[in-house]
Amino acid sequence: MNRRTLVLSILGCAVSASSVFAQTAQDPFPSPLPVSDGAIRVGVTEFATLPDIAGVAPRMMRMLDVPGTGRMFVNDQRGPIYSVSYDGRAVTLYVDVNDPQWNVGVQSQGRERGVQGFAFHPQFAERNRPGFGKFYTWSDVRDTTPVPDFTPSGGGHTHHTVLHEWTARTPRAATYDGAPPRELMRFKQPYANHNGGMIGFNPLARSGSADFGLLYVGIGDGGSGGDPNGHAQNLASGFGKLFRIDPLGKNSTNGKYGVPATNPFVSDGNPNTLGEIFAYGIRNPQHFAWDRKNGRMFLTDIGQNTVEELDTLVAGANLGWNTWEGSFRFAAQGVALDNPRSDPTITFPIAEYAQRDSLLQSNSAAAGLVIYRENAVPQLANLALWSDLPSGEIWYVSADQLPSGGQSAIRRILINDAGSAKTLLQIIREKNATQGKNPATRVDLRFGSGPNGQLFLLNKGDGVIRLVTR
Repeated sequence: MNRRTLVLSILGCAVSASSVFAQTAQDPFPSPLPVSDGAIRVGVTEFATLPDIAGVAPRMMRMLDVPGTGRMFVNDQRGPIYSVSYDGRAVTLYVDVNDPQWNVGVQSQGRERGVQGFAFHPQFAERNRPGFGKFYTWSDVRDTTPVPDFTPSGGGHTHHTVLHEWTARTPRAATYDGAPPRELMRFKQPYANHNGGMIGFNPLARSGSADFGLLYVGIGDGGSGGDPNGHAQNLASGFGKLFRIDPLGKNSTNGKYGVPATNPFVSDGNPNTLGEIFAYGIRNPQHFAWDRKNGRMFLTDIGQNTVEELDTLVAGANLGWNTWEGSFRFAAQGVALDNPRSDPTITFPIAEYAQRDSLLQSNSAAAGLVIYRENAVPQLANLALWSDLPSGEIWYVSADQLPSGGQSAIRRILINDAGSAKTLLQIIREKNATQGKNPATRVDLRFGSGPNGQLFLLNKGDGVIRLVTR
């Protein structure tokens, strides 16, 4: 029976969810997420459509506006990066990372491998600047013969994950017109899951500031389950971390990128500590974002089997994995309920939810993230938004009054479709029917951003990029 149908009357007495459901090691939150209480409705319109590959819908990962180019860019996890005009009418293949001429060889088997992310240098369109024409891809690759820069402490050897730098001769050209990319760093992956994550530049950093031109790189713990090699807490390991590097620098061990002197562990006195680390104790970081009101940084981290979390980050933060899963001590069969949030050295989540909540699928995952400080959709103003990746649920909490863990503050965002409140999965399934396709079983929801506060919904079910409206 669905948990919400169990809020019933017994002998004529109403029984609340909090009194029916006990806190357990598999679900530490005794009350389910509310279905309608505090829910916000938004509209959506179909903005653009990406092409299928071999009859399979595009696997969209990220979409961003690139100032100075007059267009946005979005990628398919299998290799293509498309440009999208500001009116959504023109979708053009900009570069296919998997094209043999580039010698990348994308490994995109399964749901977790492929082109994990891409980012354009903030000086991409500024001629005579160091970052002119440069953009970056973070890709799982098939070729495992080159010597990796970062190796796991155990496990197998499934593939490599590589950060590449591309240099376009003409940034405003319709298609990429540069040479094959330059390799910056390479990870040897012990397992097929928890590979890379988002990469990106701080959009709030201005030229001359300490953070300008530094690339943040999300790196999973190497996979399997439970971080069996203890990577995330090991400052000598690159796995389970958020790196911050200068892609135009040269002082790294391999001489291909820079390690900023302002990174938190550069001067810790331990020669084994990696200077690239900005934050650690991370399991599977899919998205990070900055709040333009105050500069605060946020990150979504996918949990093991129990807790999904939204975090804030500062330099040197330890998010606790694999000692902690969210606010609770990690245990093989769930979490330990005693003494939550009891380690003062850990940065605990500001919001978290149970994977077993009945709103969700069995394989929940915290993903897409945006701190909305725009006016285009006023009902979303001043909210921190993130998504549950498989189910496509969209959550929010106040960005000005951040909670202190738990899921009590979390509320839903639903889609207003001709007066009916629907989930994105429902909308996608309806679209699949018009496409003559089988209905999607999951959404894989991520957010995209455009000019003038535009917010987009990306998915892997129907190829449609949707613009969020009032």
